[in-house]
Amino acid sequence: QVQLEESGGGLVQPGGSLTLSCAASESTFKYYGIGWLRQAPGKEREGVSCISVTGGTYTGPSVKGRSFASRDSAKNTVYLHLSSLKSEDTAVYYCATCDTMPDGGARYDTWGRGTQVTVSS
Repeated sequence: QVQLEESGGGLVQPGGSLTLSCAASESTFKYYGIGWLRQAPGKEREGVSCISVTGGTYTGPSVKGRSFASRDSAKNTVYLHLSSLKSEDTAVYYCATCDTMPDGGARYDTWGRGTQVTVSS
């Protein structure tokens, strides 16, 4: 059973940064790639990042150059650091199991409950 729990969302000023955390169960972390999706009000869900279980990576075009994702095997946790935040980054961010695809994209399968990120002054 996949277990994922997000934390770290909140209110951030434009230009600021934040780090989201996704705590996974040991089996989830061991057997699945883990990444992030987000969904802004009135918009479709979009992929933000993915680190596959084999080490492949994906970064969504909307955050490219402003994001860094990492996996901590000692804590079974995946992190997403976002910088130079804009109002357009306001969304619910979901941690999800994922895999990178041959076309350079990513596929997401199971996600958590999400954490709200609001970028506003």
